[in-house]
Amino acid sequence: CSRDAVKFGRMSKKQRDSLYAEVQKHQQNQEQGGGSKDEAETLSRVYTTSVSSGLSDLDDISMLSDGFLFDFPLTPEGSGSYYNLDLLTSAQPSPDQSSIDVSDPGLFPHGSIEGGHLASDVSRIEIERLAQNVVKSHLETSQYTSEELKRLAWILYSQEDIRNMQSKSCEAMWHECTVQISNAIQYVVEFAKRVDGFMDLCQNDQIILLKAGCLEVLLIRMIRAFNPLNNTVLFAGKYAGVQMFKSLGCDDLINAIFELGRNLCRLQLSDEEIALFTAAVLLSPDRPWLSESKKVQKLQDKIYLALQHEIQKKSGNEDRLSKIISKLPLMKTICNLHLDKLEFFRLVHPEVATNFPPLYKEVFNSELHYSDGRDS
Repeated sequence: CSRDAVKFGRMSKKQRDSLYAEVQKHQQNQEQGGGSKDEAETLSRVYTTSVSSGLSDLDDISMLSDGFLFDFPLTPEGSGSYYNLDLLTSAQPSPDQSSIDVSDPGLFPHGSIEGGHLASDVSRIEIERLAQNVVKSHLETSQYTSEELKRLAWILYSQEDIRNMQSKSCEAMWHECTVQISNAIQYVVEFAKRVDGFMDLCQNDQIILLKAGCLEVLLIRMIRAFNPLNNTVLFAGKYAGVQMFKSLGCDDLINAIFELGRNLCRLQLSDEEIALFTAAVLLSPDRPWLSESKKVQKLQDKIYLALQHEIQKKSGNEDRLSKIISKLPLMKTICNLHLDKLEFFRLVHPEVATNFPPLYKEVFNSELHYSDGRDS
């Protein structure tokens, strides 16, 4: 994805409208049998080189959530109960959470963890307690236990399965992937709710953090179900390689995801490290439109301290933390690419996109990525 390729999601209304027109022209041409390779290239050029308009301020942040994020069926335990908006948005953590005081004076006043020192106002005990809470939350909300993953490790799709998947229409394959992602999102929401301090944030910040960080958390969690020996990942109960996803028409995105899988697997992260890294990513204070980013920053600083402490305890390898953090840019690229592909898919197959699972649509809706229509 070239650096100057500007994301469709950040175009102004005028630019989006001209792209709509371009797509329609292209589709009419194809229907008349005149869809030449040149036109397809023109289309993709229009799509990738449009000039960005800055993000406008949203007048009403509450439009960010349709309520699905915290109100969808089936908790990970499989009980038939419904998540309820009040559950997520009540400021009280659940009774079994030992809440930490996030109003402590700043941990890393300059938002840096490079010094690696424990700030005087955060005790080792507090850091260890937070680490235990995050690890427990991670283990309780993993989609598969380690035992299940070991059992499934060498259950691969057959050549015939792969051919069937490849012959699916682009729309059918997209829908299948959104269903799988939607299932996984439920566990991430549950994880977030159990992390100390998350429920103490205001509701809008909880929603923003979940929407902005969900895919990154899923990408890190994916490595538990990634087999670097044969370059396959668990998908709908069996292990699949890149060729399974051909019909999506998103080779660059799929290749980037598999590359990230291999890169992260090389680090051989422990469950504790995965837990703390995903919590740190989730609690990113630089997400646009957070109303209390300082509060989020303090939480993230403590989690990074806990991760650093965990690394020192296990391996004493000083540069391990920076190696882990160095994977973030590739994850960002994947997230942007996914949004691009999704917006483009919505343009070409609006009726299919309307029937994507509500939770997937809720997390990746466009309000966060569009300007609000005022052209500058």
